[in-house]
Amino acid sequence: MNKKTIRIMLVEDHIGYRQTIAIALEQNENMELTSQFGTAEIALRSIQNAAPENQLDVILLDLNLPGMSGLEALPWIKQYAPDSEVIILTQSDNAADVTRAITEGAAGYLLKSATFKEITEGIQTVMEGGATLDPEVARFIINSLRGKPKLTQPDKALSERELEVLELIGQGMAKKEIASHLKISITTVAYHVQHIYEKLKVPNAAAAVDRAHRLGIFTAD
Repeated sequence: MNKKTIRIMLVEDHIGYRQTIAIALEQNENMELTSQFGTAEIALRSIQNAAPENQLDVILLDLNLPGMSGLEALPWIKQYAPDSEVIILTQSDNAADVTRAITEGAAGYLLKSATFKEITEGIQTVMEGGATLDPEVARFIINSLRGKPKLTQPDKALSERELEVLELIGQGMAKKEIASHLKISITTVAYHVQHIYEKLKVPNAAAAVDRAHRLGIFTAD
């Protein structure tokens, strides 16, 4: 059975970089760049007016855009397209930008220095329920969390298995990789992931990892 084609939108104001990403995505037979825009305002209009059958799977979003920034647009994107995964693709490695993007619902955060392979693998990872974070960005997140007060613990503690799954999500593993590593079914992994999201009150994998750090569930090392 052929893999489902991943429908992708790119929001990036640099024409040359847009063309480069378009060429990279064309090399993947299960990925289709359905639209690309140079401003968040036009992209949002397209998302808002899209027919249900044209639902996007992934939106690659730059932060430094003319007019409305990517960070300002992110909450609107999640409102208009709640089932679409957003991956930030930017030059900004500012810890505050990273934290805010994840808090607003981004499923991944990659720097433009990422290779085409890292970008396409990141897209595949978020489509499989994982989180994709640039290694340098992950370090910035951990450093930004050091010294901050811990949040209130969740009402229901994570089970030992849920902690194992969350640790592996934090390592960037997709559900099928977690299933293989723990020798359990993908369905069981999905069950644990859903419970993790419910207990931590988060919408996706990246937010779960961020909240786990803030709660002290993960160490900063």
